[in-house]
Amino acid sequence: MAQPPTPSLADGVADAIGFVGGALAGFWLGQWLGFDIFAPGYGNKTLFGIALVGLGGGLGLHAARRWQTSRRRKASND
Repeated sequence: MAQPPTPSLADGVADAIGFVGGALAGFWLGQWLGFDIFAPGYGNKTLFGIALVGLGGGLGLHAARRWQTSRRRKASND
């Protein structure tokens, strides 16, 4: 049985870039839609904006991990 690849610095950097990029995309989408996460209090618009940031970060991380997996498959096929 083949050993699973150990995490490398490139994997960590790709995860971080995916998460931060996705969170920023969620933040700017929320700003564009009028959901200010820095508004005083915790109203519905603020909470929805925070949820968009979290969702964006999760989707960005998922996309980065899919990219890493496809890179590994491509390298093992060559």
